[in-house]
Amino acid sequence: MRLNDLKPAPGARRASRRVGRGHGSGSGKTCGRGQKGQKSRSGGGVAAGFEGGQMPLQRRLPKLGFASRKAPFNDEVKVGSLARLDGDEVDPERLKAAGLVKRRAKRIKIIAGGEPGRSFTVNGVGVTAGARAAIEAAGGTVND
Repeated sequence: MRLNDLKPAPGARRASRRVGRGHGSGSGKTCGRGQKGQKSRSGGGVAAGFEGGQMPLQRRLPKLGFASRKAPFNDEVKVGSLARLDGDEVDPERLKAAGLVKRRAKRIKIIAGGEPGRSFTVNGVGVTAGARAAIEAAGGTVND
Protein backbone atom coordinates (compact mmCIF):
# COMPACT_ATOMS: atom_id res chain seq x y z
CA MET A 1 0.00 0.00 0.00
CA ARG A 2 1.21 3.50 -0.85
CA LEU A 3 0.08 7.00 -0.05
CA ASN A 4 -1.61 7.33 -3.44
CA ASP A 5 -3.70 4.22 -2.69
CA LEU A 6 -5.31 5.70 0.44
CA LYS A 7 -9.01 6.53 0.11
CA PRO A 8 -11.75 7.32 2.61
CA ALA A 9 -14.29 4.58 3.28
CA PRO A 10 -17.23 4.47 0.85
CA GLY A 11 -19.90 6.95 1.93
CA ALA A 12 -17.59 8.73 4.40
CA ARG A 13 -17.28 11.83 2.22
CA ARG A 14 -20.46 13.27 0.83
CA ALA A 15 -20.24 15.25 -2.42
CA SER A 16 -21.00 18.97 -2.05
CA ARG A 17 -24.21 20.34 -3.56
CA ARG A 18 -23.55 21.82 -7.02
CA VAL A 19 -26.05 24.62 -7.41
CA GLY A 20 -26.79 26.80 -10.42
CA ARG A 21 -25.97 24.16 -13.04
CA GLY A 22 -29.25 24.09 -14.95
CA HIS A 23 -32.82 23.07 -14.17
CA GLY A 24 -32.08 19.40 -14.90
CA SER A 25 -29.86 19.24 -11.82
CA GLY A 26 -32.75 19.97 -9.44
CA SER A 27 -31.10 23.09 -8.03
CA GLY A 28 -30.69 25.37 -11.04
CA LYS A 29 -31.86 28.96 -11.62
CA THR A 30 -32.60 30.14 -8.06
CA CYS A 31 -30.20 27.52 -6.63
CA GLY A 32 -32.46 26.44 -3.78
CA ARG A 33 -32.88 29.98 -2.40
CA GLY A 34 -36.49 30.42 -3.56
CA GLN A 35 -37.77 33.68 -5.05
CA LYS A 36 -36.72 37.24 -4.11
CA GLY A 37 -36.08 38.55 -0.63
CA GLN A 38 -33.14 39.27 1.63
CA LYS A 39 -32.16 35.63 2.06
CA SER A 40 -32.03 35.05 -1.69
CA ARG A 41 -29.43 37.76 -2.31
CA SER A 42 -25.70 37.20 -2.12
CA GLY A 43 -24.48 38.31 1.29
CA GLY A 44 -28.10 38.42 2.42
CA GLY A 45 -29.46 37.22 5.73
CA VAL A 46 -29.56 38.58 9.25
CA ALA A 47 -27.08 38.41 12.11
CA ALA A 48 -27.30 35.49 14.52
CA GLY A 49 -29.76 36.32 17.29
CA PHE A 50 -31.53 39.09 15.33
CA GLU A 51 -35.28 38.98 15.97
CA GLY A 52 -36.57 41.55 13.49
CA GLY A 53 -35.98 44.53 15.76
CA GLN A 54 -37.56 42.96 18.84
CA MET A 55 -35.15 42.95 21.79
CA PRO A 56 -33.18 39.71 21.27
CA LEU A 57 -33.34 36.92 23.83
CA GLN A 58 -29.66 37.23 24.79
CA ARG A 59 -30.27 40.90 25.68
CA ARG A 60 -33.60 40.31 27.45
CA LEU A 61 -32.10 37.83 29.91
CA PRO A 62 -30.04 39.09 32.86
CA LYS A 63 -26.27 38.73 32.96
CA LEU A 64 -25.50 35.91 35.30
CA GLY A 65 -22.54 34.09 36.81
CA PHE A 66 -18.82 34.55 36.96
CA ALA A 67 -15.96 32.16 36.19
CA SER A 68 -12.95 32.86 38.39
CA ARG A 69 -9.56 32.44 36.72
CA LYS A 70 -8.07 31.59 40.12
CA ALA A 71 -10.51 28.78 40.95
CA PRO A 72 -8.63 25.92 39.20
CA PHE A 73 -5.59 26.63 41.38
CA ASN A 74 -7.36 26.61 44.77
CA ASP A 75 -8.30 23.42 46.61
CA GLU A 76 -9.48 22.37 50.05
CA VAL A 77 -9.27 19.25 52.21
CA LYS A 78 -11.48 18.22 55.12
CA VAL A 79 -9.81 17.41 58.42
CA GLY A 80 -11.30 13.89 58.35
CA SER A 81 -9.51 13.16 55.04
CA LEU A 82 -6.07 13.70 56.61
CA ALA A 83 -6.27 10.19 58.10
CA ARG A 84 -5.48 8.86 54.59
CA LEU A 85 -1.99 10.41 54.71
CA ASP A 86 1.08 8.33 55.58
CA GLY A 87 3.10 9.84 58.43
CA ASP A 88 2.19 12.79 60.61
CA GLU A 89 3.44 15.64 58.37
CA VAL A 90 0.92 17.58 56.29
CA ASP A 91 2.30 19.74 53.45
CA PRO A 92 1.22 20.51 49.86
CA GLU A 93 3.46 17.83 48.29
CA ARG A 94 2.10 15.06 50.55
CA LEU A 95 -1.51 16.12 49.92
CA LYS A 96 -0.93 16.05 46.15
CA ALA A 97 0.87 12.68 46.31
CA ALA A 98 -2.02 11.17 48.29
CA GLY A 99 -4.53 12.50 45.71
CA LEU A 100 -6.39 14.62 48.27
CA VAL A 101 -5.92 17.79 46.19
CA LYS A 102 -5.42 18.53 42.50
CA ARG A 103 -1.86 18.44 41.15
CA ARG A 104 -2.11 22.01 39.85
CA ALA A 105 -3.37 23.43 43.17
CA LYS A 106 -1.31 26.43 44.28
CA ARG A 107 -3.30 27.41 47.40
CA ILE A 108 -4.58 24.67 49.68
CA LYS A 109 -6.74 25.08 52.78
CA ILE A 110 -7.76 22.54 55.40
CA ILE A 111 -11.39 23.00 56.42
CA ALA A 112 -13.42 21.60 59.34
CA GLY A 113 -15.26 18.36 58.71
CA GLY A 114 -14.71 15.07 60.52
CA GLU A 115 -12.05 14.13 63.05
CA PRO A 116 -8.34 13.90 62.20
CA GLY A 117 -7.98 10.55 64.01
CA ARG A 118 -4.38 11.21 65.11
CA SER A 119 -2.03 14.14 65.60
CA PHE A 120 -0.60 15.98 62.61
CA THR A 121 1.95 18.72 62.04
CA VAL A 122 0.67 21.11 59.36
CA ASN A 123 3.18 23.15 57.32
CA GLY A 124 2.58 25.48 54.34
CA VAL A 125 -1.17 24.87 54.15
CA GLY A 126 -3.97 27.28 55.12
CA VAL A 127 -6.21 26.19 57.99
CA THR A 128 -9.64 27.48 59.02
CA ALA A 129 -10.39 28.23 62.68
CA GLY A 130 -12.58 25.12 63.04
CA ALA A 131 -9.97 22.89 61.41
CA ARG A 132 -7.23 24.35 63.63
CA ALA A 133 -9.29 23.58 66.73
CA ALA A 134 -9.89 19.97 65.59
CA ILE A 135 -6.19 19.38 64.76
CA GLU A 136 -5.00 20.87 68.07
CA ALA A 137 -7.66 18.93 70.03
CA ALA A 138 -6.17 15.72 68.57
CA GLY A 139 -2.72 16.76 69.80
CA GLY A 140 -1.41 18.20 66.50
CA THR A 141 0.22 21.51 65.68
CA VAL A 142 -0.29 24.10 62.96
CA ASN A 143 2.75 26.07 61.81
CA ASP A 144 1.83 29.26 59.94
